[in-house]
Amino acid sequence: MRHTLYAVRPITHHRVLAVVRPNWLSGDLRVGLPGTPRRKGIQRSGGVTFNGVRDIVTRAIGNRVFPAACMEIGRADQVLWAGAFGQLTYDTDAPLASHDTVFDLASLTKVVATTTLAMRHVDAGHLAISDRVADHLSDWRGAAREAVTVADLLAHTSGLPAYLPLFRDLVDRADFEREVCRLPMAYPPQTTSIYSDLGFILLGFLIEDLSNKGLQEQFALMAFECKWGELRFSPPATWKSRIAPTGDSVWRRRSLVGEVHDDNAWALGGAAGHTGLFGSAPAVGRFARLILRTFGGLTRLTRPTTLKTFAQRTEVPNSSRALGWDTMKSTSSCGNRLSKSAIGHTGFTGTSLWIDPALDLYIVCLTNRVHPTATSNAIRQVRPALHNAVIEALYGSA
Repeated sequence: MRHTLYAVRPITHHRVLAVVRPNWLSGDLRVGLPGTPRRKGIQRSGGVTFNGVRDIVTRAIGNRVFPAACMEIGRADQVLWAGAFGQLTYDTDAPLASHDTVFDLASLTKVVATTTLAMRHVDAGHLAISDRVADHLSDWRGAAREAVTVADLLAHTSGLPAYLPLFRDLVDRADFEREVCRLPMAYPPQTTSIYSDLGFILLGFLIEDLSNKGLQEQFALMAFECKWGELRFSPPATWKSRIAPTGDSVWRRRSLVGEVHDDNAWALGGAAGHTGLFGSAPAVGRFARLILRTFGGLTRLTRPTTLKTFAQRTEVPNSSRALGWDTMKSTSSCGNRLSKSAIGHTGFTGTSLWIDPALDLYIVCLTNRVHPTATSNAIRQVRPALHNAVIEALYGSA
């Protein structure tokens, strides 16, 4: 019997048993565990069922690309489809994923929190993207750094390396800021783009200095104002039973549930400019709908002109980066069928958000692919196929 999970509300749950095949896209999942609750869902998309999306996700779960996934697809004014798939871990008695499962959003933090807060500070006159970083952070000194701007931190063109395990020796903001500001440049700034967690860590510090409130508090106030619900740093203990685990931490010597997966963010207290947010698919969907409405002229979140500036791809050679956001290209994680106006981001834990203002469309896919380990990169095959399947369901084959 083929599973029939294609609901918006209520969310249908299922466990999956599957034969693992060399090419996960070629499998056919037909066997489910007896007794699994299954309910037909309400269609809100004019009869579109997104069966191709469902099949890709269930095959990926069957082939252990990730144990759990929650998706939401929608437009500026509505949710078209949502689905919760799999279990929170590979244990046979693990809880089923549901619409309120909470995930470590990883680098979605960069756009949902840090970039969005930066836009609001621009609107308020506290910040300009042309500001020199040296004018905001006193440790950012030296001839090689002199011309680096806030826009360079946002576009990953600052000259900073991608990553360093600073958590091994450093424990607070002052130490992190001093160390990152004094690192040798990995390349001449503004000549290329190297995706850098370190740049967004600094950007988070810079945003904190624009207010008398920390990054976590600034985001909490914005999330409350915008009614994003379950979208926050440092989730409370009451959420723990529905948080998707992210595997074992060698450094912390424990399994991580509701604790930020990234060790640098953990050393900074769980809230940082590059990662730390937790949230559910419906909460990320609410954020995405507000972004789409902002493209359409709503000024509640930020000025539409500010958003459009941040969504514009930079002119750095061989870069697809805008300010904070990634943009559409033929090899993107979002496949090759979104429009050129699409912006998005992925997260190391297995999360993804793409927003296409030209199509009035957003696609949220949250997984915990790092459970039990982060060694597999099979999700890189899943993501483009998944997004292409969404477009095929809505608009047909290319």
